[in-house]
Amino acid sequence: MMKNVLLVYICLFGLLLPVSAQQLDAKEILDRTTDAFRQAGGIQAEFTVRTYAKGVLEGTSTGVIRLQGEKFQLEADGVKTWFDGRTQWSYLTGSDEVNVSEPTPEELQSINPYALLSIYKQGYHIKLGKTNTYGGKSAYEVILTATDKKQDLQCVILYVDKATFRPLCISMTQKGGSSVAIRITSYKSGQVYNDSSFTFDKKAYPTAEVIDLR
Repeated sequence: MMKNVLLVYICLFGLLLPVSAQQLDAKEILDRTTDAFRQAGGIQAEFTVRTYAKGVLEGTSTGVIRLQGEKFQLEADGVKTWFDGRTQWSYLTGSDEVNVSEPTPEELQSINPYALLSIYKQGYHIKLGKTNTYGGKSAYEVILTATDKKQDLQCVILYVDKATFRPLCISMTQKGGSSVAIRITSYKSGQVYNDSSFTFDKKAYPTAEVIDLR
């Protein structure tokens, strides 16, 4: 239901030398991208998603995500999702119902960019691609390939802005050949969110049927 992923991370590093003057390997780029995300504070990002089946475009959609650490609020494909670090609420506009669950780390990888950032630390081979630009910007291409062919997420390609270490696009291929490409179209960092921003407010949806899947 929630195969859209999304993600934005941004921060400017106080480096002694410009990034272009340094030789970074793939892991260092991912480490700095992760650090940039964590230091960016609250984030709001808009994105477009394209889904493919064996290379054939199946559909496109847009969405917006608000992030603060492990917490997030996501709106995409007629579904609004809140996650407070433990509990997840997914409200389906079409059926006026909300599903309540406690997602596993693996399930969060298909929804939350923060969770996706950590997968490179185990179970993936990492290398730099040959692409040096993306969307007219100077960028790194980092390719993650699963070491286990039974892994659901087999390949992730991440394009990172060389100047800011902000991801520009994430492409993911699942076992079986289906894939999704997420392109970040706008972002705002340094946002301030209350904890209530990441929990479902029953008062705002008085007619919604609550389905507890925990």
